[in-house]
Amino acid sequence: MRRFLLAAAMCVTAMSGSRAADLSDLPILRGPVGLSSSRVNWQGFYAGGQGGLGTTDMDFTGATQSIAQKLLFDTAIDNSGGVSNWPLGSKASVHGNGWGAFAGYNSQWDDVVVGVELNYMHGKFGGSQADSMSRSFFDSSGALDVVTYQSIAAVNLTDMASLRARAGYAWGVFLPYLFGGFAFGQADIVRTANIYGVQIDPTTNAQFPFFVSASDNQNSRFIHGYNAGVGVDMMLYSCVFLRAEWEYAQYAAAINTSINTFRLGLGYKF
Repeated sequence: MRRFLLAAAMCVTAMSGSRAADLSDLPILRGPVGLSSSRVNWQGFYAGGQGGLGTTDMDFTGATQSIAQKLLFDTAIDNSGGVSNWPLGSKASVHGNGWGAFAGYNSQWDDVVVGVELNYMHGKFGGSQADSMSRSFFDSSGALDVVTYQSIAAVNLTDMASLRARAGYAWGVFLPYLFGGFAFGQADIVRTANIYGVQIDPTTNAQFPFFVSASDNQNSRFIHGYNAGVGVDMMLYSCVFLRAEWEYAQYAAAINTSINTFRLGLGYKF
């Protein structure tokens, strides 16, 4: 009898252990249904559209100095009064907006994502400034010169593009990233110098008015520089992702220009 009870107890224990093992495989005991620890696959080509707001920072200091120097080369008013070197112009900031597109390719190793991207924006970025200064002085001939120097300058960027290298870290559905590369743009740059006044003969008080002017117009000028920034992509559904980023671009041009933009975009990973 004792042997029978011992054998029965051992069978019950074995059956209980088997059922417990089976229960551990039930979905309800594996955590919330649908949750997975697998990372998003960012590998491959992608493309999308974007829109953005930005601020153009321009430095108009001395923007027309080279033009004034050519106008007044070896003249009494420039040799004596240094008119072409007068401190005209200052820094200015103007807000703008635009829209565009992007396309690129990602390579992924575990959580690390690197890639290259071509980014484009079309819009209205830039501004203008007018400044003037008037002074009176005696030149080397003894004449009294009453001179006004007016400087007018403008820069308008309509198209901006960049070739970027990107590096990011996949964290759940998010891909925060850094980027940097080459910036290109198409801009209209206009600079005009107007110099006018009157020269007075001290012996006869005779007055000789003068006016000289010159402009340098660069329409659809290709400019280049560099860019850098940060952003984050968020996978919304399947291969559709949302993007938010900030970009700083610095351009080398006749008028020193940089643009900060904040952009929102929607993309698709193929």
